[in-house]
Amino acid sequence: AEDFAYVENLYSSIFVLSASADLNIKTIADLEAYVAAGNEISVAVNGATSSEAFLAAALFGKMGAGDKLKLTPYQSAAEAAQAVAKGETQFAVSHQSQILETYQQGGVTIPCAFDEKALEHGPFAGVEGVGEKGYPYFRNRCFIMARAGTDEATVAALKELYGKILADEEVAAWLQDTMLLEVDPMSQEDVDAHVENVKNIVNEYKDIVAG
Repeated sequence: AEDFAYVENLYSSIFVLSASADLNIKTIADLEAYVAAGNEISVAVNGATSSEAFLAAALFGKMGAGDKLKLTPYQSAAEAAQAVAKGETQFAVSHQSQILETYQQGGVTIPCAFDEKALEHGPFAGVEGVGEKGYPYFRNRCFIMARAGTDEATVAALKELYGKILADEEVAAWLQDTMLLEVDPMSQEDVDAHVENVKNIVNEYKDIVAG
């Protein structure tokens, strides 16, 4: 990141946890009870060391799943999202858009989202945020960067341009309702805090992810 200057966060994506519908896990409390009962827990994730893998490790690790937890990596996010519907795993961590169709067809429940509070937009509005219950989380971010050494006035102009785009209500509505993404402008301080939080989660749960 030293080679680049931060401009803006184009959007954030909030990951969700899906559970096989036959488990009837609809809330974080249901999930905690399932883990406390000592059940085997298999979670589909996109890639062995992905964001999704760390979010799953942090949530179930903090719930005390211990060696009952098995992360099952898939080659793509779409495959991971489909794994639950196919009965290959009990849970999956995915972007909202990737699990929407399976959810609409009744194949999964969505007990929680990896954010500080309940989701506010789109078809998953009202789904509980893990942060409300004291569990770790981070959002998936899309940072616009300029090359390091870029003239400050140019960076400022870019910030202003992206700021205007993101302030457009039509753009915001399209991102939130169609793409199931969040309009989430961030300062440099916000970015630093995000990076620090992700680092802490990686350090704390890397042994679970490494298996």
